[in-house]
Amino acid sequence: VQLQASGGGLVQAGGSLRLSCAASVSIFSFNAMSWYRQAPGKQRELVAVVTSGDRLNYTDSVKGRFTISRDNAKNTVYLQMNSLKPEDTAVYYCAAWDGARLSWGQGTLVTVSS
Repeated sequence: VQLQASGGGLVQAGGSLRLSCAASVSIFSFNAMSWYRQAPGKQRELVAVVTSGDRLNYTDSVKGRFTISRDNAKNTVYLQMNSLKPEDTAVYYCAAWDGARLSWGQGTLVTVSS
């Protein structure tokens, strides 16, 4: 599968961005779709997950601010990010889990200025 992430950019603190991840195949078959991020000098961390059963999970630091969603008809996963903070600055990656393998897309850079 090929995953194409887009929507990153520069935004002021308190602003919003919506990331998109378009898949080359149907995402309906994947057990879960997720967003990760990696800040400079830090390890990659899981940000949000949506399962095939539409169960959602978020890392604590983004709860109440970020929303993950999926559009199976468009083979696309979204990450709506509101009330952005400078500490949200990172390269954001989407990933697809098929039960055996995690496939990665290229990253999209999100920069939040204070």
